[in-house]
Amino acid sequence: MYPITFSNESIVREFIMEKTANMLRNEKSPYLLQHAENPVNWYPWCDEAFQKAKDEDKPIFLSIGYSTCHWCHVMAHESFEDPEVAELLNKIFISIKVDREERPDIDGIYMSVCQMMTGSGGWPLTIFMTPDKKPFFAGTYFPKENRFGRIGLVELVNRIKDHWTMQKGELIRSADKVTLALQNMTAESPGDKLNQKNLRDTFNQLKKRFDYKYGGFGERPKFPTPHNLLFLLRYWKRTGNEEALEMVEKTLIAMRRGGIYDHIGFGIHRYSTDSIWLVPHFEKMLYDQALVAIAAIETYQATSKQEFRDFAEEIFTYVLRDMTSPEGGFYSAEDADSEGEEGKFYVWTKKEIEQILDKELAEIAFYVFNMQDAGNYLEEATNVNTGNNILHLTNSIQKISERLNLSVKELESKLKEIRQKLFHIREKRVHPHKDDKILTDWNGLMIAAFAKGSQVFQEKKYLDSAIKASNFILDVLRKKDGRLLHRFREENADIDAYLTDYAFLTWGLIELYEATFDVRYIKDALELNEFLLEHYWDDHIGGFYLTADDSEELITRQKEIYDGAIPSGNSVALLNLLRLSYITGNTELEEKADTLIRVFADKIRNTPIAYTQFLVAADFTIGPTYSLVIAADGNTNDTKELINLIHSKYLPNKAFLLRRMEQKPPDIDAYAKFVEYFESVDQKPTAYICINKTCMPATNESSRIIELLNSRWE
Repeated sequence: MYPITFSNESIVREFIMEKTANMLRNEKSPYLLQHAENPVNWYPWCDEAFQKAKDEDKPIFLSIGYSTCHWCHVMAHESFEDPEVAELLNKIFISIKVDREERPDIDGIYMSVCQMMTGSGGWPLTIFMTPDKKPFFAGTYFPKENRFGRIGLVELVNRIKDHWTMQKGELIRSADKVTLALQNMTAESPGDKLNQKNLRDTFNQLKKRFDYKYGGFGERPKFPTPHNLLFLLRYWKRTGNEEALEMVEKTLIAMRRGGIYDHIGFGIHRYSTDSIWLVPHFEKMLYDQALVAIAAIETYQATSKQEFRDFAEEIFTYVLRDMTSPEGGFYSAEDADSEGEEGKFYVWTKKEIEQILDKELAEIAFYVFNMQDAGNYLEEATNVNTGNNILHLTNSIQKISERLNLSVKELESKLKEIRQKLFHIREKRVHPHKDDKILTDWNGLMIAAFAKGSQVFQEKKYLDSAIKASNFILDVLRKKDGRLLHRFREENADIDAYLTDYAFLTWGLIELYEATFDVRYIKDALELNEFLLEHYWDDHIGGFYLTADDSEELITRQKEIYDGAIPSGNSVALLNLLRLSYITGNTELEEKADTLIRVFADKIRNTPIAYTQFLVAADFTIGPTYSLVIAADGNTNDTKELINLIHSKYLPNKAFLLRRMEQKPPDIDAYAKFVEYFESVDQKPTAYICINKTCMPATNESSRIIELLNSRWE
């Protein structure tokens, strides 16, 4: 025989792939592709896998994660790349891999199972279940072998093998009970409306959990949880309670100064592993960038403090530079790991800094960013210093400048130079993996953030980015029948959309309308909302399901309400219903919102701090709530100045419309019939303001407009 030779590297790779790849090789998900060459015979979630399990009488091993999940990588390297473990899994199970970001419906069901069975959850999510998709065992990360009291995957798999062989009936009965309990968990019991007392209770619970020393809520780990801040801002606006505003400011400042923030390239990391915001879990998620930016923008509106504007604009700089596709959509995430180590891309030794910066700048960097010779944090795995430093601030720029005997302007100039030089060098490092799939729902959040930023900062590039992204989503991820798709990657748009896709994109479109007053965004928002009501609404009790009425049938159809790292689809859809009702005058939308609140009211009363985005919408319903219509020629400087003035103020509970008098008839009339008799007075921009549906006399005095919109109450 002659040796086989190849003249082309790609042919070699294809040959190797043929020999080693499993059933994930043709998937688009970066997470699934990370496992495509595992020796485990992975299947994607598909009918073929479940049928094979039935035919061979094997249980299912379901593993759920995402591409930038650190512990998913650890479990993959320890177990799924290990031939011994793979042989065991392949012999006993049909193994299925799911990307939680592509299939939040599957993840949501089995995460609920894990929380119900173990009291906690997380990723990687590990589920053992019957070929009928009914779970009988759940957990998260398992090491290969038993370690520190945690059972290893090898022993666990062998135990389950023995149970399946000798006690299968017992396992199936257990799975039936778990499934029934899961289905009963989703039953709602509509109650009374939420009221001001519920808002006070929420504030008091947040106050009890607030860390007055370091900011944030609870001890460790600490997550950004921006919807807590959005709620507190509204509570401050409602009551004048300065403590609520102080909690917001302290938390945002602590995050921006802490190690959870990337001081060289900008952007917020996933969460802080400690209570002082120093040591982050280094991955960066698109949704965190969007939601933290929105919280910073609203806090800037409330306080006029430059630090909050800088925070939002730095996040936008990161997203525009590193997370925006050529088509205009936004990528999903960046990993915590590079070269097999978490955070390696982001940390610095003092020696590295000395080689990059001159002596003066190096000394400033050491002081400003709290760098130490031995390193300024302990490695989690070894609990020792390794010489690495996480850059962070412990004081304001004002205080630092005083201690360095520099003016604030001089210090900021030097810090800018330091950042630019370190960024230039850091760009040459091996970058963390970027998950470049484009998700409709997360893009909706980022569109909302950029549109809101353009309103408040009057910055055209933010508006351009929001418009380009929305055009991309609506052109590429919307089918001819108007239905949305969830994911785009490598020229492929796929996966039927979820509640969050419709709700979050609608939020972005409403913000785009208020940024441009272009009625096409109202048109698209109303169409998406109508489709959502038709296919996701529960006609028996009320509320929105995560999946459509014609989606794949799973063991239960869930309604999400918990506002976790991301607000729930129901929470965002509720505020959309209210805003669209006030924009259009369609009271049927408000009635749906009323039903939605009642459906979940009792659950929210029990633990309100778990539902702060929902309570942001409830705050809107409790009121007073404003509808503001400006009748004016939209092209005049007077009109633009008035709009900019209104956008600059923190006025959260309002619907804002522009009736363009230069149009004959104004195009907004087709969507908001109630405005058709609103005319400009004396050819000046004229405001028509209704408070709780009681209309005030028209006025073209800007001070009077702000006065009417700026009242406090309780």
